Amino acid sequence: MNVNIKKITTEGRNQNTLDIDRVSTKEILVKLNNEDKTVALAVEKALDQIAKCVDMVYEVFMNDGRLIYMGAGTSGRIGLIDAVECKPTYGVSPEMVQCLMAGGMGAMVQAVEGAEDSKEMAIEDLKRINLTENDIVIGIAASGRTPYVIGGIEYAKQVGAKTASISTSANTIISSMVDCPIEAVTGAEPITGSTRMKSGTAQKMICNMISTASMVKMGKVYQNLMIDVQATNEKLVARSISIIKEVTGLDDLNAKIAFDKYGSVKKAMLGILAGIDEVAEVDLILNKHKGNIRKALQEVGIND
Repeated sequence: MNVNIKKITTEGRNQNTLDIDRVSTKEILVKLNNEDKTVALAVEKALDQIAKCVDMVYEVFMNDGRLIYMGAGTSGRIGLIDAVECKPTYGVSPEMVQCLMAGGMGAMVQAVEGAEDSKEMAIEDLKRINLTENDIVIGIAASGRTPYVIGGIEYAKQVGAKTASISTSANTIISSMVDCPIEAVTGAEPITGSTRMKSGTAQKMICNMISTASMVKMGKVYQNLMIDVQATNEKLVARSISIIKEVTGLDDLNAKIAFDKYGSVKKAMLGILAGIDEVAEVDLILNKHKGNIRKALQEVGIND
């Protein structure tokens, strides 16, 4: 894919850091910090696009589909970080939110030569996970032109899956291809072309927003508490009990008893607040509403 690199926004020379190699340590940090301050403002300008993407992801989830991030290098690593954190934070399966990286999981720690330039590899990766029309593929590419990501989007469209993209340059190729383009234009990097910096920060923020807002809409958050947290260590067990105490008003002992009895924060909440002693009945109500705690509480007459 022949592209004039100078036309890519993130490849421009940053006039604010031309002397970064001649200033003191503190001045280097000030320059980097000043550039980082601009990232949230760039993301803010893309909030309408991000909201559209969240609504698409939510629709996919409600139809038992999957969110598939795709990226190469830094972009792929950011997608992978977001995907793997969804399971412990929101109690979802690792298949529900996942990331395909150019070059495979080995590329997480070491670059795989030529992988990001292969459309064919992207197609093979999507076929391997049996991509269907029920899924959504979100391509992450700072420049919006990475062949691996574009190949993935092209195949996703052939299959009939929903498509979106996250790029940090303006008017990118990938933006013209997808159902929902997101462009947070972060401008020239403090170190020319080093898109692990401002661009990567913006991508991380946007992935956080997409997954978090989608999970909130699915009822996996009550107020601002993560009620589907998986208690896989002592800290998370303590957090689970603390959430039950916060919501129900139980003391330490009874919150622990409730957690052990019902087996999860969400089930304990519903059981205690609704006065339902049988775990099977709690499961029935939650399953009816696909785990949405607000809808489950409304059914039993709790509308706080």
